[in-house]
Amino acid sequence: MLPSPEGVWGMPKQMLVTLPGYDPDVNKNRLQARAIMQKLGYGPDKRLKVKIATRNIPIYRDPAVILIDQLKDIYIDAEMEVVETSIWHAKVTRKEYQVGLNLTGNGVDDPDQNFYENYKCGSERNYTGYCNSELDKLFDKQSEELDGEKRLELVWQIDRKLQEDGARPIIMHNRSATCWQPYVIGVVPQVNSIYNNWRMEDVWMDK
Repeated sequence: MLPSPEGVWGMPKQMLVTLPGYDPDVNKNRLQARAIMQKLGYGPDKRLKVKIATRNIPIYRDPAVILIDQLKDIYIDAEMEVVETSIWHAKVTRKEYQVGLNLTGNGVDDPDQNFYENYKCGSERNYTGYCNSELDKLFDKQSEELDGEKRLELVWQIDRKLQEDGARPIIMHNRSATCWQPYVIGVVPQVNSIYNNWRMEDVWMDK
């Protein structure tokens, strides 16, 4: 889920740092990653070669470049494969990639929109093909929970399991903002979304 302070449902920091890869000690994380790679037979003299496919626009390419650079530290030599927008989404849907760096824009910061769309068994937007029937039941349980605190605990439980399973490794979160001129009156930015509040019938210009 979107991390705090912006995210309503994100894990608190003390919980997040217990997840694989989220320890603030970067060197420790990389030592652990190298140890995993060495157990799999890779190392300085035998590096894993992969292609990272991504859409050919800057907001996709830039994080792919950073990812490729960081993978070098754990014995992975990655080559970027840029894909034109007209064929990118079909390629991702067919899962025609070794590693695919994709962006996911959630319309609202709510667990239902995220879990069912991106992680439920059989969802068309579940690009990694992750499927856990027990988690699907928890998706329903948290959605039906009326007590906010209990629902939050269920969401954190689900989020932890998704992270531990590597269901869809999160590389980065974008940050966005809504800006407007002072003479535009009546714009009401939403707390938990940047996409679904563009109703302009009450907006007017004092100019």
